[in-house]
Formats: sequence, structure tokens, C-alpha cells
Amino acid sequence: MADSHLDGVPAMRKTTASSSSSLNIAFLLSMVATNLLSLYHLSTRASTAPPLLLPAAHQAQAQDEQLLRQLTAIRATVSQLNHLRSSTPPPPPPPPELLLYSRLAPLASACSAHPDLLHRFMSYTPFSPCPDDALSLAEPLLLRGCHPLPRRRCFSSSSISSSHNLNNLPTDPFSPLPDSAVRWPPGAKCTSFSCLPPSLGFDLARTEAARFLRAEGPLDLTVPQLLRLASLSRAGPIRLGLDVGGGTGTLAARLKRAANATVLTTTMDLGAPYSEAAAARGVVPLHAPLQQRFPVGDATMDLVRAGHAVNRWIPEAALEFLWYDADRVLRPRGLLWVDHFWCRRPDLAAVYQPMLRRLGYKTLKWAVADKTTPTPTAPPGAKHDHVYLTALLQKP
Repeated sequence: MADSHLDGVPAMRKTTASSSSSLNIAFLLSMVATNLLSLYHLSTRASTAPPLLLPAAHQAQAQDEQLLRQLTAIRATVSQLNHLRSSTPPPPPPPPELLLYSRLAPLASACSAHPDLLHRFMSYTPFSPCPDDALSLAEPLLLRGCHPLPRRRCFSSSSISSSHNLNNLPTDPFSPLPDSAVRWPPGAKCTSFSCLPPSLGFDLARTEAARFLRAEGPLDLTVPQLLRLASLSRAGPIRLGLDVGGGTGTLAARLKRAANATVLTTTMDLGAPYSEAAAARGVVPLHAPLQQRFPVGDATMDLVRAGHAVNRWIPEAALEFLWYDADRVLRPRGLLWVDHFWCRRPDLAAVYQPMLRRLGYKTLKWAVADKTTPTPTAPPGAKHDHVYLTALLQKP
């Protein structure tokens, strides 16, 4: 989405609206002048007595001819204005990416396109337990751009669940969570944290305890490195942050411990109880899809991190809206952290790098590496098609 294209649309509309307004005013004034002169001409001829002297007759005839010339000129002007008004081109249609955003992001904008899912979500018995969202009722709607209003006159199942026990939660966010800390859907494949793969972020005592502390390659950015770069770039202290697609909230827990920062984590419960696990660790989960406008105010965040969920599978227009929404919520000198963004190598140079550069941010870190490790059977000098990008950018 080119900047000139977006910037030109408001300017073109403003110019078109101004020209149309000027034409309308001129047209109205010309019509009023025509009517006034016609009325004056008729009333003068009706009230003037028959001429008694020849010079007076010639004078009256000269006045009539002058009025007729003025009327002819005004009528020609009105005709020209009508021609210009009819030939004015209509305002251009809005850019396609704006139409895409209108279908994806605003509250409840796409609900009418999915009546079956919406009917299932809102079908329940009043004054009884609400249907369990773990049965994939709410998230399919959210992911399709439909943000339905909360249910009325039914009670959350968590308030009557006997197995949902929060009394034995650990105070250390990197201690293992008890299985009773979250609600496990009946008939689910996994009903314990030990069943889930460690790569999903639920192995808190080992995998997550080492995250953001040790750098295993140029793509990794640790919390101590982040705080040092923030200090060197005069970004100021990191007090508030937004972790987009942050899973179980490990970055929020790490920055809370290292800098007493408050970081909000956006997450979706796709195949695992991310939101409940993050809340059990003592960090704030925002149950929000990636196409949703960030629910924070303008220029309030010191840091916005785009985690592994932000990748090439997001449509280009929606991804650019995400970057500019990050720009909206970042304060001046705030930091945008693109962490392990995955894409095809040609697309990085042709699409994603220019997209980020258009923000006009200062580059504090920019690292690109192959997504996969070379295999022994790969020919010497072979290039991999998929790459990772990690970047730390600073808002002006």
C-alpha cells in the first residue's frame, strides 16, 4: 500500500469537495442576480409612463438594451456553470485495502457474513450456565472479524466449576502451573500441561525460564540487551508494553521482574489455554485477534513486540495496518520489536522490508538468517527460500 496513494485520497477528496462547493455558490449567486435583474427590468417597464420627449425615449431604450446585455451575460455564465457542474468527475472510490480493513477489523462488522456461527454462539437457555467457549464458538467468530457482544442472562461456567482451583497458584511466574489452574475442554486431546509440546510456551520451569535471557544466535534479543539498547538510544525507561501474539506471557513476566514493567499480552486460545495460563502466571492477557485494533490509547506504549504469530500468512494490507497501529500506540522514541518474522527471502526484500522502512524508524537492530538449518545433503552454497527477521526499530 503506497503512502502516496493513501495520502492522495484525502487531498483529492478535499479538492473535489472545494471545487464542487465553489461551483454551487457561484451557480446560486448567478441565479439570484438573474432573477433580480429580470424583476427590475419588468417592474421598470411596467411603472414607466409613456415617453413625452424623444430624448427620454432614446434614454429608456438604451437602458433596456443595457439590461438585456447584462441578462445575456448572466445567462451565459449560468450555462457555463451548469456545463462545469455536469462534467465534474465523481470522487474516486476508497482504496481496496480500506475496504479489506472494514471487513476484518471493526466491532461486529463481519457478523452478518457468518449467521450460522453467530446463531450457535447466541443459542443458550437463559439463567443457566453459558455454553463453554472451549467448544470453539467464540474464536472462529473473532478470527473472521466478528466480535459479538457478550451473552446476556447466562452465567460463566468458570464461576460454577469445582475443578477450577486458583488457591494453589505459585507466586513465581516461572514455576510450573498446576493442571487445575485452567479449564480443560471435555474430550480434548490434552488435559494437562505435561501433554502439551514445550515449544508452545507451557514448559515454564525449563524452556520459558531461559527465554529472553540467553542469546543462541543473531536473531535472539534478550531482555538485558533490550534494556541496554533502550538506554543507549535514549528511549527512556520501559514501563508499559504490548506483546502481540505473546502466548503464555513470558516476555511480560520477564520485563516485570527485570524492569517492573507492565506488559499486556495479546493471545488466542488456538489449541491450548493460552489466556488462562497467562492470567495464572499473573500477567494480563488480551483475548484479541491480530486484525483487531489494539485496545490501548494513542502514544501510551514504550514497547510493542510482534511475536511469532505475526508472520507472512497475514495479508499484506492487514499486516501494514498492524504496523501503523503499533505506530499509533507507541510514544515518541518508543521501540518496535519485530521478533523472528518469517517469510520468503524474495518477499523480504520486495515487500516486508520496504513496508517497515516506510515507518521512518531508526534501526537499532536488523538481523536476517535462514529459517532452516542447512542439511548435510544440501549442495555447497545452497540458499534457503525462507528466512527469519529480527529488528528493533525506534519511533522518531
